Amino acid sequence: MLALIVGLLAGGVGGVLGYGLASNGSSPGDLLEQPAPGNRPAVNLPEGSVEQVAQQVTPSVVQLRVRGPRVLGSGSGIVLSTDGLILTNNHVIEAAGAGGEIEAVFQDGRSVPVEIIGRAPPFDLAVVRTPGISGLTPAELGRSGEVLVGQQVLAIGSPLGLSGTVTSGIVSALNRPVRAGGEGSGQDSVLDALQTDAAINPGNSGGPLVDMAGRVIGINSAIATVSSNGEPGGSIGLGFAIPIDQAKRIADELIQTGGATQAVLGVSVPSGQVGGDGAVIGDVVADSAAARAAIQPEEMITRVDDRVIDSGDALVAAIRSYPPGSTVRLTVQDRTGATRQVQVTLGSQQVGAS
Repeated sequence: MLALIVGLLAGGVGGVLGYGLASNGSSPGDLLEQPAPGNRPAVNLPEGSVEQVAQQVTPSVVQLRVRGPRVLGSGSGIVLSTDGLILTNNHVIEAAGAGGEIEAVFQDGRSVPVEIIGRAPPFDLAVVRTPGISGLTPAELGRSGEVLVGQQVLAIGSPLGLSGTVTSGIVSALNRPVRAGGEGSGQDSVLDALQTDAAINPGNSGGPLVDMAGRVIGINSAIATVSSNGEPGGSIGLGFAIPIDQAKRIADELIQTGGATQAVLGVSVPSGQVGGDGAVIGDVVADSAAARAAIQPEEMITRVDDRVIDSGDALVAAIRSYPPGSTVRLTVQDRTGATRQVQVTLGSQQVGAS
């Protein structure tokens, strides 16, 4: 059985997070939770080599340890500023629940409590801060819009509590609709993901996927895995990351306001279907972008700009990949099979919680 799970490492009681939280008996006090030994200074490493990129980026990656009423676990985070702003997955910090504790463990072994700046659950993103910290090394953010299938990447994080772990692979696919809450979740959790075969495991969540220039192109968030006796396994080479173009916009909004916005078309579509001919329209919201473009129930959207749409989730992921207010071209098929193209200006919806 193929399942999808998030990459948060959880121990103790655990729970269901993202794609069916993978849990084991480890806890932050176990040997696996100890900081990895520091790297020796690099001398004359080839530019763009795995070794050079790993040493460049690792100081900008932290382990996030979570202690909540029902879970002990860990994930990863990316340093955004010298004074302690950190980007991670919402499901990593959400595990703390009300009254829980979160701490960041840096590569030099320092452990510091963090405070939540803002959360955007539909994008599975959150920003936290380590108060009183300075002199950190921010990660360099790249552009996911320039990513190509087949290019080499590294994933860096704390899988199974092993901080500072580096794995390598390629970008396997682009624009992959993935549900941050698993098969039973609603469409408010659909991500527009980069797919990679770099090994990603529980605990990698919130860590960076980087190109061979050391630039962050995605936030590692979920993996597909084969279940055995109801228990999810580890990486099988199907990992998913939130594109950094989207993550950067959301992070900027969370830092500025504590919340975020998402683009909306104003239609309902079936969920779960894959490999179809398009996204069949259910309801159309009055005075929405779709209504103003005269899109009707039971029509089908088959493209957003040049992107092929084969399911309702694919349409949701495509629309959310744009900032609110963007103008996009939709290819619409009516009930007779005739097609037309319409331009719509996407609306805006407030999401997120501090």
